[in-house]
Amino acid sequence: MQQCKANCDLQGCLRAWYRTPLGGLLLQTEREQLDDILPELFGYHLLQLGGSCSTSLLEHSPIRHRVLLDADPTAPDCGLAVDSGALPIASDSVDVMVLHHALEFAKDPRHTLREVERVLIPEGVAIIVGFNPYSLWGLRGWVRRRRGDAPWCGRFLSAPRVRDWLELLGFDVLQSRCRFYRPPLQHRGLQRRLAILDEWGGRWWQPLGGLNVVVARKRTVTLTPVRPRWARTRRLVGGSLAEPTSRTGTSG
Repeated sequence: MQQCKANCDLQGCLRAWYRTPLGGLLLQTEREQLDDILPELFGYHLLQLGGSCSTSLLEHSPIRHRVLLDADPTAPDCGLAVDSGALPIASDSVDVMVLHHALEFAKDPRHTLREVERVLIPEGVAIIVGFNPYSLWGLRGWVRRRRGDAPWCGRFLSAPRVRDWLELLGFDVLQSRCRFYRPPLQHRGLQRRLAILDEWGGRWWQPLGGLNVVVARKRTVTLTPVRPRWARTRRLVGGSLAEPTSRTGTSG
């Protein structure tokens, strides 16, 4: 991961960016996507990893127990400060997990996904939200990455790469969608005028949206019963036996 400026905490930079006009628009789009997905998922425990924003992203979930995991303990609504590479969560205990731009800023995103696979129950669902490197957002991230300012200092991952990693870990990818086709500009008026691009992009430029949302379900490992190979019992008498016959006596 590219390191952000030394005098600027990464999580603080992200929280500040979400308060900008562009960050607010993106957050609204992400909230709409999660509001469309989460009501269909049930269980007991829902975790959100990363994002440095409020748990309001999860408010439409029917799951009551919701916890925000963040690297910064001072983040709003942070329930537990964690390292994404070593989650202090019991294995096979979480029903749904939302990774809100967590992979972009992880030291090892594949290891983070392995931790997600570990803590999810069988048939548990992971929702991964991230920036699309093959978009105008990705282009701006490539240009500004050396400057070290958030969120452009992160490592943007393509949806096909994330899907490949998930499948290797035993997930079934349920859906993958791209959203937000407007360019990453801070001008409010210009963003309103370019809102039509979101409609056009959904029809003709689907893989080029600035936002990726991937939904995957942890595959249940089924055990195939193996029939025991019974050893043949040895015959006590070899060869074929003569069939019994009835004897009739004669009287003289």
